[in-house]
Amino acid sequence: MTAHEQEASRADQRVVDRLVPVWLQEMERHDADEARRVRAYWHSGTLPEESARDLTTWVTARVTDTGFNEDEGPDVTGPARITPADKESVHRWLAARGHRL
Repeated sequence: MTAHEQEASRADQRVVDRLVPVWLQEMERHDADEARRVRAYWHSGTLPEESARDLTTWVTARVTDTGFNEDEGPDVTGPARITPADKESVHRWLAARGHRL
């Protein structure tokens, strides 16, 4: 792995570390038991394949920095700003861990 790839990997990890707690918090409001189960996996350093797919879908749906103005939409409000680059970081991070996206 080159120095550039290592830095990209660390940057992806920082994005994931910022967004996964937001995802888990949102999940907890809808399914507390599942959120606890996934949080335990997350703390152990893994995610089940189904949870990885859910994270992929969630981060894609929550991109808030779209370049659209209010008249063009979409308006995706939430507790964290999620850019298209953040989405790509999460996708790379999951793929690097063997998850199929």
